[in-house]
Amino acid sequence: MVDDDRADDDPTERVPSLDAMESWSDVSRHVLNSYVEANRAIMAGLGLERPTGPDERITAPIAELSYVTAGWSFERSADSRAALGVGDYVRFSKPVHDGDVHAFAQASGDTNRLHLDDGFAATTRFGGRIAHGTLVSGLISAALARLPGLTIYLSQNVEYRGPVEIGETVTAECEIVEDLGDDQYRLTTAVESDEGETVIDGEAVVLIDELPDD
Repeated sequence: MVDDDRADDDPTERVPSLDAMESWSDVSRHVLNSYVEANRAIMAGLGLERPTGPDERITAPIAELSYVTAGWSFERSADSRAALGVGDYVRFSKPVHDGDVHAFAQASGDTNRLHLDDGFAATTRFGGRIAHGTLVSGLISAALARLPGLTIYLSQNVEYRGPVEIGETVTAECEIVEDLGDDQYRLTTAVESDEGETVIDGEAVVLIDELPDD
């Protein structure tokens, strides 16, 4: 027996409008594209896919590193672990790309719209998207990894002083201020914007071992 109420329904009322379908399609494409780009960056970082363009890998100039990438640069005041002492420093610079931000959001789970949504971020005090603070402070770890020897983090404190915009090149600088003995050192750690403004400040304590034999 046919249900009269169902038979009388207008089937067009149950079909989404063309505008709604197009809007959903646009959103889906945007989400999919963001997901694909983030996964490409993560796969490249894990060495599972060969990066291209600005992310192309280059043979590392020092034994402490597996590889470097175009656009990265560093300098250090000592090239041997035995020569390290108070006053020695290391600097590391790199641009913070949009792909870095999406990859970090995917890897960390921090999908705060301030970092990923242009429209939302434009309404905030920053006037646009900015990089995750933790992503930027990660450049301190990158700088420490370029000290001679095998650097192992023991502690780090940070103070966030300003935002970093997407595409900005930032520089981390670490300087040994105290030899604590037993191959441990205390260092000042800072990250500067491309305009020379300190955006992150802090201190770290590290242990520096000899590099293992290849």
